[in-house]
Amino acid sequence: MEMTDMKPEEMSHPPMDQLLGMEYCIDSNPSWGGAIVLGFQHFILCLGTAVMIPTMLVPLMGGNAHDKAMVVQTVLFVTGINTMLQTLFGTRLPTVIGGSYAFVIPIISIISDPSLARIADDHTRFKMTMRAIQGALIISSCIQIILGYSQLWGVCSRFFSPLGMVPVIALAGLGLFERGFPVIGKCVEIGLPMLILFVTLSQYLKHVQMRHFPILERFSVLISIALVWVYAHILTVSGAYRHSSQLTQVNCRTDRANLITTAPWISIPYPLQWGAPTFSADHSFGMMSAVLVSLIESTGAFMAAARLASATPPPPFVLSRGIGWQGVGLLFDGLFGTVSGSTVSVENVGLLGSTRIGSRRVIQISAGFMLFFSILGRFGALCASIPFTLFAAIYCVLFGYVGAVGLSFMQFTNMNSMRNLFIIGISLFLGISIPEYFFRFTVSAQHSPAHTRAGWFNDLINTIFSSPPTVGFIISVVLDNTLEVRNRARDRGMPWWARFRTFRGDSRNEEFYNLPFNLNRFFPPS
Repeated sequence: MEMTDMKPEEMSHPPMDQLLGMEYCIDSNPSWGGAIVLGFQHFILCLGTAVMIPTMLVPLMGGNAHDKAMVVQTVLFVTGINTMLQTLFGTRLPTVIGGSYAFVIPIISIISDPSLARIADDHTRFKMTMRAIQGALIISSCIQIILGYSQLWGVCSRFFSPLGMVPVIALAGLGLFERGFPVIGKCVEIGLPMLILFVTLSQYLKHVQMRHFPILERFSVLISIALVWVYAHILTVSGAYRHSSQLTQVNCRTDRANLITTAPWISIPYPLQWGAPTFSADHSFGMMSAVLVSLIESTGAFMAAARLASATPPPPFVLSRGIGWQGVGLLFDGLFGTVSGSTVSVENVGLLGSTRIGSRRVIQISAGFMLFFSILGRFGALCASIPFTLFAAIYCVLFGYVGAVGLSFMQFTNMNSMRNLFIIGISLFLGISIPEYFFRFTVSAQHSPAHTRAGWFNDLINTIFSSPPTVGFIISVVLDNTLEVRNRARDRGMPWWARFRTFRGDSRNEEFYNLPFNLNRFFPPS
């Protein structure tokens, strides 16, 4: 058939509000047995960040292996609480609220503070530094609490369009590329088999069923991690890394986490367990930059989670409610002492797409596992001893899912418009290029590009411009609202977006986002 003979509907795929192919959406649930195993799979996946951030920061603070184990337990415990609160009372989207790398720059700035660095005793320095981090988190959490519960972020979100959200959501996944194959390359003998096995099980063999159940597609993360973990352990005990470099041993061996022997059997994290927080204006202002970055990254991740859960885009009221509860989560991070702030876990959002299950109940079950294993320290430490290289292999797929979801929002815009091509092109390019410049400059010069006497100003600039979604957000939203805006509503996708800008604008919003226990009587949506 010649192109001229084709009907318009045969030449294109019409835009769709919800993704097809998802087995379970936000408010439908698999069987209890399947939901429990899927919840455990989400728990295993969130361990990568929960272990990696304390592993990186605690030694710099002067902490020992026992301190690191206690911090990992605390991170898991608070992640479980924050995830449960977000899925019950926040956006109600199936999202895990875990540790965030966005806070690393201001936290390292606190660690390097001369008043803390000069403390001679390592354990005392660890506790004093932890208290300073806690104080900064507690003060800076007010930003998200105020923006969320005052509905100010909902007001700001009215300037968003499908076009402006494309780079933000896409870079929430694609901007994490340095945690993918570069990490695999540090131990390619276990990382590459993990990547190949995960893709094979989740994609090529996804139709293999056991009693009419697609076991390989649903549990590909668990199966592939278990198999390659055993393989890595065989390499470890056989002495394959006996004469390898220290870097190779850290990334490849299964016995270098030092968590199993140092973690207590039973321990319940509690507020102010490291002592009373200390407060400093300089530290707090620096931490506020990370809170703003977390706000923008979470906004993109919430949009991606809604699409992968076959829900409608969260209306401004719901988005603000979620940000408010995330601010409460940051407050808990500060009270308990997790050494870092929190944000929406991008890898767990990607897993919704890989398993094709966007059920809220599954994430709530995973929150239960986090609480359980954080209290039973030794059992949680066993799972946490998985080499980070295995997680990096999974990230290559799951971060890609989230990036692709961001690009899928282009279907609601006019991509034959030169204006739109310019905005998306420059936002994506600079969203990757600017943070890469900040990273390379820091590595070569041993200090960040912003290097003035004002530490809080340095943290502000370096944190914001080291985040791909934040850079993409600033550029895309500013350009989208200032460049040839008149008569461009249809090109930007606003006719499709309009009905999701109010809670009552779409009848499905009530089904997806209403609060449980009939709480909407007390907190009616606006």
